[in-house]
Amino acid sequence: MNLYERIKALADAQKISIRRLEENIGFGNGTINRWRKTTPGVDKLSKVADYFHVSIDYLMDRTDDNNSGKTDMTIEEALDSVMSYDGKPITDNDREVLRGIIEGYLNTKKG
Repeated sequence: MNLYERIKALADAQKISIRRLEENIGFGNGTINRWRKTTPGVDKLSKVADYFHVSIDYLMDRTDDNNSGKTDMTIEEALDSVMSYDGKPITDNDREVLRGIIEGYLNTKKG
C-alpha cells in the first residue's frame, strides 16, 4: 500500500474525504493527491500522522502497526503522575483544577 492509499484508507475509516482532511489540517486543495507521485516533507507527514494518531512509519508503509507509540492514559492516571514544582504530590484542589483543564482541552479536540 502506498502513502496515498494508506491516508485514503484512514480517511475512509473516519468517513471523511481527502478534501475534507486537507481542509481540517490546513493543506491546499489537491496537496495529498499529489503525494501519489511525490513524497511530502516530514512537516506535512507529521500533520497527517498526528491527525490520525498514527506514526509516520505507518503512513509510509514501513509498519502495519498503526499505534503511534502513544499510550492511552486516563485522566486519573495522568494526574497521579503530576508533581508540584518541589517534587511533592499536587494538592486535591490543584488536582481538580488540572482535571477541569484536561477535560476542557479534550472536549475541544473532539469537536
